[in-house]
Amino acid sequence: MSQLGTQHKFDSGNGLEITLETGKLAKQADGSVVVKAGNTMILATIVSNKDAKDGVDFLPLTVDYQEKYAAAGRFPGGFFKREAKLSDYEVLISRIVDRALRPQFPDDYHSDTQIMLSLISADKEILPDALVGLAASAAIAVSDIPINALISEVRVGKIDGKLVINPTKSQLALSTIDMIVAANETDIAMVEGEMHEISEAEMLEAIQFAHAAIKVQINAIKEFAVKAGLKNKREYCHEVNDEDLRKKVHTETFDAVYAAAKKLDANKSNRKDNFKAPYEQFIKQFSAEELKEKESLIKKYYHEVEYNAVRKMAIAEKVRLDGRKTTDIRNIWSEVAYLPSAHGSAIFTRGETQSLTTVTLGTPKDGLIIDGAFHQGEERFLLHYNFPGFSTGEAKPNRGPGRREVGHGNLALRALKPMVPTDTGYTIRIVSDILESNGSSSMATVCAGTLALMDAGIKIKKPVAGIAMGLITDDSGNYAILSDILGDEDHLGDMDFKVCGTKDGITAVQMDLKVNGLPFEVMAKALDQAKAGRLHIMGEMLKAIAEPREDYKEHAPRFEKIVIPGEFIGAVIGPGGKVIQEMQKQTNTTIVITEVEKTGVVEIFGTSATEVKAAMAKIKGIVAVPEVGEIYDAKVKTIMPYGAFVEIMPGKDGLLHISEYDWKRIDSLEGLVKEGDVVQVKYIGDDPKTKKIKLSRKVLLPKPEGAVQSENK
Repeated sequence: MSQLGTQHKFDSGNGLEITLETGKLAKQADGSVVVKAGNTMILATIVSNKDAKDGVDFLPLTVDYQEKYAAAGRFPGGFFKREAKLSDYEVLISRIVDRALRPQFPDDYHSDTQIMLSLISADKEILPDALVGLAASAAIAVSDIPINALISEVRVGKIDGKLVINPTKSQLALSTIDMIVAANETDIAMVEGEMHEISEAEMLEAIQFAHAAIKVQINAIKEFAVKAGLKNKREYCHEVNDEDLRKKVHTETFDAVYAAAKKLDANKSNRKDNFKAPYEQFIKQFSAEELKEKESLIKKYYHEVEYNAVRKMAIAEKVRLDGRKTTDIRNIWSEVAYLPSAHGSAIFTRGETQSLTTVTLGTPKDGLIIDGAFHQGEERFLLHYNFPGFSTGEAKPNRGPGRREVGHGNLALRALKPMVPTDTGYTIRIVSDILESNGSSSMATVCAGTLALMDAGIKIKKPVAGIAMGLITDDSGNYAILSDILGDEDHLGDMDFKVCGTKDGITAVQMDLKVNGLPFEVMAKALDQAKAGRLHIMGEMLKAIAEPREDYKEHAPRFEKIVIPGEFIGAVIGPGGKVIQEMQKQTNTTIVITEVEKTGVVEIFGTSATEVKAAMAKIKGIVAVPEVGEIYDAKVKTIMPYGAFVEIMPGKDGLLHISEYDWKRIDSLEGLVKEGDVVQVKYIGDDPKTKKIKLSRKVLLPKPEGAVQSENK
């Protein structure tokens, strides 16, 4: 007999019932909840150590989302047939939960904390990424782990002009918005999604609509926690502060730090030295022994001084660390075709942020095969983002892309993808290598990606640009919205709001808030300011190339497509693939055939137009139907006593009867032709009995006087 546990059911806002359950699975975790919607089930667990490690002054939070293949009744691909490291899709979902929850924990809570989210049952129509935030928050609610505010997340779509909460997979295919929004009861915490060139007002409306549904879910979590039996939140002490030392640091360094900030130096390295000088002067008053004891606290309090000084300057004087006004964009320069061997390339530099981006064109065989528990298929538009240590002047090992690189690359991909045509025939790979970084390298990737695509000759629908917005607030309700934020402003500010789009609307967004209480009117102003900045950036970057090139680069692979009747697919492929393999070898091309609704779509790729045309001619020869009255160069295949069988097209044979070889009587073709010879003939009809093609050579020759057309015997 199974243990029932505690359940709570509620409507998610779109007519779909959601069930929260605890006390049945994973009871040794600090908190464990199963969320069920349709046949989709997610097990969320949270474990947090009772004590923090020595010297840790942050929250070591790890969030891992993993899909179990058994949830969808599938075997994992590959040799090992078991779940391996997280896929990019799983990493992206993990990041969504992490970014929403991390700001909700107390600032002084530093215990190792792990949230694990497992897809244990999959409904093909109920998307799990819209439920993971709800599951994680519910697991915290039934635990003794401290949290300032519970959150939840929903997906919001727009179908036929109507906003929808958590649309199904089928509905999402028709939606002009695909956005995940996370929030607590009072404030938005995180936004991420892609759109079909929607307006700023539409996006704000969608966020507000999502927040209303989130409030319903948070209320359900609270009711569920009461049912399960509320636990007292654990007591902890992870920070020991010295208020006298804090006051001393603030009093003795603030003016000097403010003065350092007001130097308004645009160079990141110089600014770092400017801020370091007051600290070095302050610590001179301590002996080596005192400094050893107090240095970690001094650094912490000095960082608070930097934080307050920069924020005060931005709000009170509307001036920023590098001397810009709040709406100013850093200097921009761009260049295309910098790399001669790439199919497309671009450099985009904005201030101290630089992306070198390439575009590579490949065949359909180069597409990414997706084999997840929930998602399967193929992706033929790829974007990869790399962030080496030297881009920030650091020496660090290259261990492959981390979660940040995966997230930034995905944002840029979502921004560009709606503007990339799907009928190019190519697999397109964009790679952004960040060579310098001081603020929003992901937005530099969007801009450089647009330029590189146009340099490659891809006929994008419209150019896309991106901008990162920041926000600084104070306790009195004053604020400053910052366009094109620096790395320091991202670190010291309250918001990182990335907005991408064309001149006509938004295509992708990503927002993280570090502060509670952001009014929607402030968000609306930030969006309007972002639009102005985005259009300015677009104007600057398009000075390098205003529209896609007329043709692909000479060294780029060439592509042609032909649709053939379905009955000819076998003839083009040949027995065991012999015909198509021979064609590819002879023409140095790649030929891909896809059966679509009783037709064959043949895509031909080659390194030159000549090679592609040669392959195309061979395929047309196979699928072409001979026409009566046409003249063909026929290759002799077999000689018989009564004539010769010749090939007029690949796979199309006919009989050249001995009586049709010449106007004069011939008893044998021996000595006149041999196998392999090419003879010009005319298609004169079909034999009524055998339905074989009848050919004539003599009708192409001058007719002697008195000659009579004979009948084939």
